[in-house]
Amino acid sequence: MLTPELNERLTQVGRGTPGGELLRRYWHPMCVAEELTEAQPTKQVRLLGEDLVVYRGEDGSYGLIAEQCAHRKASLFYGFVEGCAIRCPYHGWVYDQTGQCLETPFEPPESLMKRTVILPAYPVQRVAGLLFAYLGPQPAPMLPRWDVWFREDGTHHISVQPVINTNWLQAQENSLDPVHVYYLHGHTLFKKGLNPGNNYRPIEAYDFERIPEGIVKRRIYGGDGLNEYTEPGHPAVFPTILRHHIEGRDGINPFDGTMAIDMHLRIPIDDTHTQVIWLGFNPSADGSTTDPRTEVPTVEYVKTLWDEQGNFHMRTYPSQDSCAWVTQGPIVDRCTERLGVSDRGIVMWRQLLEEQIAVVDDGGDPINVYRDADPDQLIEFSPTRLKMGDRYVPRDSEEARGWQEYMPGSREKARTRQAQGLAASSRRSS
Repeated sequence: MLTPELNERLTQVGRGTPGGELLRRYWHPMCVAEELTEAQPTKQVRLLGEDLVVYRGEDGSYGLIAEQCAHRKASLFYGFVEGCAIRCPYHGWVYDQTGQCLETPFEPPESLMKRTVILPAYPVQRVAGLLFAYLGPQPAPMLPRWDVWFREDGTHHISVQPVINTNWLQAQENSLDPVHVYYLHGHTLFKKGLNPGNNYRPIEAYDFERIPEGIVKRRIYGGDGLNEYTEPGHPAVFPTILRHHIEGRDGINPFDGTMAIDMHLRIPIDDTHTQVIWLGFNPSADGSTTDPRTEVPTVEYVKTLWDEQGNFHMRTYPSQDSCAWVTQGPIVDRCTERLGVSDRGIVMWRQLLEEQIAVVDDGGDPINVYRDADPDQLIEFSPTRLKMGDRYVPRDSEEARGWQEYMPGSREKARTRQAQGLAASSRRSS
């Protein structure tokens, strides 16, 4: 249980709040880049409690600026993009990408007003088809070179979910919950007849490991064909990301860089609203490359999480997860919850969050803020590929060579083949 004061400290996202100042040290996704077009170069966004307008300049660059004009507070969403600047639709005041006012039409020619008018404005970067914003103090850190964002040897896919009425931390804490998959996903789909083959894999144990980028959760499964299987683990990347992969099923080796990977990006819109974007990366079979800074990925917009009556339909993972988060309340009352042993990872995450807020309070950089990192070095959580000449090849590792496919019965089949091979060898030698 948390005190009301600590719960507030961890969940608020506004400027000047402890949690909000921490979150402003990071780059956050805003929207799909291709949503800004020549016909509609502006888009309203709300991020960390701030109402903003992102726009695409005529040269292809991006600006992010406070939505309301400093003059009479009209929305710049309806403004006119001119070069790299934007003109207010009401009286024509012009702002550049730094927020500096450039023109104040109808003021006296000798007026110096424009020199004193500056709107809040923030840097924007494009990668993997998404636009990312940094709302914190300057100088801005590097955009982290997470493997899912910056791998070149394949293509990306984006899935945009609807905004939900809940605090971002409720979504992120789910990343540290190792047991919800049994009922929230497996049993729900089975009861709805959507997964009649659900085998109710028993979770015999779970483990949590602190890593430099956050915390990894791992499950240890029991049952036929899955004895003592420990999954590679899903890193919760501080502060708002879950890095995920398919765990090496269906013949895909999780250790040689050929496995599909993704990140679940939890976007703090304000204290009580969150949007989730799934960004996936699929390695190419031949190592062919795509530049993630110019790539136009495929995009899916999840139309709804709810049924005709406005209830969560519970037919998909996004609907199931959102149901669990939203029904806790806009900001869950952590003062009255009753935590168990399986919630140890959640406790660890709250402690990490509190620690990093204290770092920012003391004037330092929290974890995952990179300023001097190698701009060409990926930050990876499972083996990536090595570049050999002009193409990428799987990494040769002991884990990759020794991997056996994770699926029910695979170990038994491997042992049977091994026994048959030994018997055949014995017969030949005799």
